[in-house]
Amino acid sequence: MKEDYSSLDLEDRIVSVLKSIYDPEIPVDIYELGLIYDIQVSHEEEVKIVMTLTTPNCPVADSLPIQVKEKVQSIEGIKKVDVVLTFDPPWSREFMSEEARLELGML
Repeated sequence: MKEDYSSLDLEDRIVSVLKSIYDPEIPVDIYELGLIYDIQVSHEEEVKIVMTLTTPNCPVADSLPIQVKEKVQSIEGIKKVDVVLTFDPPWSREFMSEEARLELGML
């Protein structure tokens, strides 16, 4: 079942979907947490997402990238999704949005 966000451009739709995925240990979505380093969309509607985890031994290291791929793949018009997991640079709290910091009482 494809999700339809036709009023938004493709990158906005991808961000919208990423904001619906939450880190299991921190009550903030992975986009606002700063786990998404890069989103590239080709003219062929192929998507490459470079992401990280809060730690290399994160309990969802195996499942979170798969969840990201499946959710983004469900967007109407996307033909292929490649999720690349990196720890360079390592994630730190500075990558979190102001919204995430506020949510976690860090402001």
